[in-house]
Amino acid sequence: MQRELLKSTYFYDLPQELIAQSPLEPRDHSRLLCFNRKSGKVFHKHFYDILDFLKSGDVLVINNTKVLPARLYGFKETTGAKIEVLLQKRINLTEWEVLIKPAKRVDVGTKIVFNQNIECVVVEKGEYGGCKVDFSYDKKKTFEEHLMEIGTMPLPPYIKEKLKNQNRYQTVYAKVEGSSAAPTAGLHFTQELLEKIKAKGVEICEVLLHVGLGTFRPVKEDNILNHEMHSEYFEISKAVADKINTAKSEGRRIIAVGTTTVRVLESGVDEDGKLIPQKRETKIFIYPPYKFKMVDALITNFHLPESTLIMLVSAFVGDIDKTLELYKTAVSEKYRFFSFGDAMFIE
Repeated sequence: MQRELLKSTYFYDLPQELIAQSPLEPRDHSRLLCFNRKSGKVFHKHFYDILDFLKSGDVLVINNTKVLPARLYGFKETTGAKIEVLLQKRINLTEWEVLIKPAKRVDVGTKIVFNQNIECVVVEKGEYGGCKVDFSYDKKKTFEEHLMEIGTMPLPPYIKEKLKNQNRYQTVYAKVEGSSAAPTAGLHFTQELLEKIKAKGVEICEVLLHVGLGTFRPVKEDNILNHEMHSEYFEISKAVADKINTAKSEGRRIIAVGTTTVRVLESGVDEDGKLIPQKRETKIFIYPPYKFKMVDALITNFHLPESTLIMLVSAFVGDIDKTLELYKTAVSEKYRFFSFGDAMFIE
């Protein structure tokens, strides 16, 4: 089998102590590993130094999704057994796709109570704890208002520390609620840094992709082509598509903040290389070799071994061995990894 199709190709050793358990303050003081694909040069900087790598005319594309307090703790009505419900995707006004732990405690028809004002019933049971539930709640408040009262931030399982400030798992430009996880590359930006970037003549464009928990789902198949990619909802407005298409036609760089933004831009482009305004789901799976049609540079965090995200980064770097070498360098230089970790800039 071709090497790029083997899951094991994307493995690297990571000491547990390098998995960041809490965010740095200020946001833009995290470290930044910069890699130039043409020259092969590597620079070790801080995130606020991103200004030195951006130039007038660049278009910085950000994902303005907002994370829902999607982790809910309730109990089984009949026995009082504790149940954790993790919201994944909204189906309609009251129904959601969720992950339930422990799934063995629930069946179709099981009622889960969160407080006296909100509960849900399991209407469908799937694999790996995936279920469909139907919520009922006191209509004096919206579902979102109930969620704010009972929900907590859905931090990834590798983060064991309690998050002191819930807003630290949101980007400073988060607007549209709907994500089950943060677009973590964007966590490094401050409002002040964004203003400096604009002042340098960089255009900032917003797209939307609601990040699903499939982002953290491990690739279980040895052949990555057998991995079923998660589906995520995205939006590109006409105004943004026009701006990006103009910049592309003028030879200006399109810089994606995070793999979620890459997924939007590469899903939204047509055969002629034009970005099309749209609202839909995407299941795009980017792995080597892949010809990027829209993205010229990428800001991203350091991702889990054998994940679809490190596969995407390897495709962007253009060389799997080089990608693993960069990760090995980051490990030896004691960079912080994953959601609250440090960042890379690949140009």
